[in-house]
Amino acid sequence: MKFRQARKQDLPVLINMLADDPLGAQREDSTLPLSQDYFTAFAHIEQDPNNELVVVEQAGELIGMLQLTFIPYLTYRGSWRCLIEGVRVKRDHRGQGVGQQLFRWAIERARARGCQLVQLTSDKQRPEAIRFYENLGFIASHEGFKLKF
Repeated sequence: MKFRQARKQDLPVLINMLADDPLGAQREDSTLPLSQDYFTAFAHIEQDPNNELVVVEQAGELIGMLQLTFIPYLTYRGSWRCLIEGVRVKRDHRGQGVGQQLFRWAIERARARGCQLVQLTSDKQRPEAIRFYENLGFIASHEGFKLKF
């Protein structure tokens, strides 16, 4: 498996991965041509040194993805933390350890960037994802809140 920064030409596959579950299907649109909004968001991510859109490639096929956002904080003595979002593994590659390897890579990336902690959220409607994160050592120590517009 190879971990690398996503490229603009990867977007159709990435959006398909994001849309390939009941929750993603409600909020993503993978019809071609893709909405310009996806390309605009990608350009912002690509230009921001504190954001990394990472893909997992195996035998030339994209099989997983996640986004890392590095955030400076005053807490923890002015440290950095890493937020992990948009985690997906292609349906036909789930249960094969891809997610574990992707997270091991992401956690090491956060350490290399000097982060003091890694955080993520998971929708309560995804109990299998929550179990996966707990098995990796993540602790549900906080209650999360979101306000959608």
